[in-house]
Amino acid sequence: MYRLLTIYFLIGILTLTGVQAQSDFVNEHYEKKEYRISMRDGVKLHTVVYSPKDRSVTYPILMQRTPYSAGPYGEGELRPSIGPSPYVMKDRYIIVYQDVRGRWMSEGEYDNMRPTVADREDNPKAIDESTDTFDTIEWLLENLDNHNGRVGMWGISYPGFYSAAALPFAHPNLKAVSPQAPIGDFYFDDFHHNGAYFLSYWLATAVFGYQKEGPTDKPWYEMVDPGTRDGYQFFMDLGPLKNADKYYGEDNFFWTQLKENPDYNEFWQKRSIIPHLKEVTPAVMTVGGWFDAEDLYGPLTIYKTLEKNNPGIYNTLVMGPWSHGDWSREAGIQKVSNIYFGDSISTWYQKNVEFEFFQKLLKEGSNPDLPEAYMFDTGKKEWRIFDQWPPKEAHKVQYYFGEKKKLSTGKPGGSGSSSFISDPENPVPYSQDIKLNFTPRKYMADDQRFAARRPDVLVFETGPLEEDITLAGEIMARLFVSTSESDADWVVKLVDVFPGETENHEYVQEGQHLSHYHLKVRSEVIRGRYRESFSSPKPFTPNKVTPVELQLQDVFHTFKKGHKIQVQVQSTWFPLIDRNPQKYVENIFKASEEDFIKATHKVFHASEHPSHIEVQVLE
Repeated sequence: MYRLLTIYFLIGILTLTGVQAQSDFVNEHYEKKEYRISMRDGVKLHTVVYSPKDRSVTYPILMQRTPYSAGPYGEGELRPSIGPSPYVMKDRYIIVYQDVRGRWMSEGEYDNMRPTVADREDNPKAIDESTDTFDTIEWLLENLDNHNGRVGMWGISYPGFYSAAALPFAHPNLKAVSPQAPIGDFYFDDFHHNGAYFLSYWLATAVFGYQKEGPTDKPWYEMVDPGTRDGYQFFMDLGPLKNADKYYGEDNFFWTQLKENPDYNEFWQKRSIIPHLKEVTPAVMTVGGWFDAEDLYGPLTIYKTLEKNNPGIYNTLVMGPWSHGDWSREAGIQKVSNIYFGDSISTWYQKNVEFEFFQKLLKEGSNPDLPEAYMFDTGKKEWRIFDQWPPKEAHKVQYYFGEKKKLSTGKPGGSGSSSFISDPENPVPYSQDIKLNFTPRKYMADDQRFAARRPDVLVFETGPLEEDITLAGEIMARLFVSTSESDADWVVKLVDVFPGETENHEYVQEGQHLSHYHLKVRSEVIRGRYRESFSSPKPFTPNKVTPVELQLQDVFHTFKKGHKIQVQVQSTWFPLIDRNPQKYVENIFKASEEDFIKATHKVFHASEHPSHIEVQVLE
């Protein structure tokens, strides 16, 4: 313990020292100016430009558009660090930050995931995030001196979406774009997963749901004070989602949009950036984390869509052992929950991948010498490179559920099934921790033993593996289920069960042990009513065997010799997702207390109904 505290103390000192050194570098080598740039409809966007003081050479422009503030604002107020990393910052670029339309010091009205205007010829004055980016680049090229004519963009999370949104109809001088943990579609990232509302993001509704009266350098929204740190208890006490109206009224437009659009209707469909990623011209490097609880769908889907729709463009993917945005900061050790992956992994990425991407494209005008895909094996804890993702050499394997909790590659016979009672008044927790997150993170690699030991969680697992098995690529859960009622959620978790002799490392949290640790490798949920269509919900016929397919996000993980592959199936996951009443109602956001009822759910493992997960195995 003493050694661990010493290590964290030293990391803290080094971090503080590093921040001060970066701040000194910004003050010594950059100057800041602020501009209000007019868009094609006359709305002015607040834009902050950090330019190198050395005028002996020209520099590329590297821009981030953000809803989270381009500040600090005012003359002499500089960010302590600028750009995507200290290495890019010290290589000297013209670094630009912009408040997007309707946020902070920019004018206009804010729109979450503003729809992309596809028909531009008939709507020359129509605006979207692509036109705002285009107009901003045009202004920067015309009004800034000492640039070399090449422009790049980067951003993490919501700024990652704004980077991706610049790709359709891109400005010809936009040469390099790096969407990092980008939101691709709000119905599958962040606030929803396959139709299930992610209650764990409920507190964030304040940030995205209020319009401001004009430019401001102060927050105009107030966060809800839940009065407790126990999220499970808070949301159980809250009851049905409609009771949240006492916290978010009609003035919170985003809460109203969530409530009025539970299905994947036109409102959500037109906000997806995915269908517009065609005829893309800039080089793209999409970055994500295998343990990103917020945006895992976005980076994987954006990369694959670009690859499919734009053959021949420079398009690369980086997926590391990170939670949301970890690659942008260096903590010395890289760990998620109790799992340690190595030291200085973020620094390695910043120096050898991100730096190379921008330096070659924006300074040299050539393509970087990077692989198609840099992917981190979260089981072996090592990087590998691939010339396509998923790997072409990976082949599909089915792991079937069976009697006595067995998981095997052999198809089941007979007419078996496993059942459990799902009670909305006693939902399965998603974490053992007592916490109330703004957004969740740690649970992505948490120990799942607590869930495996509940009667309302089904467990299927292999015996100890006789050799390493590497899963690399896509995962599809194909379930055959029934319910005694008319609606149900289905949660599937892929788990790596460690051997009993596994020893703790020094970063394991107090009271936790890696002996028999149940590492959650991947997990996903589908709201059962959307099993056939996300836009057209359909109730279950009680007690009728019904197929439900659920695509989990990609994985690159080696289950080592002696470990077990486990699958958990459950119907509640609280308060990560909201509770399904299990009685079919038209809109769960408007369900009443009496709509929430117990139900008996079955998962079939029979010759005619062989529930299984399909994975891609890399030999």
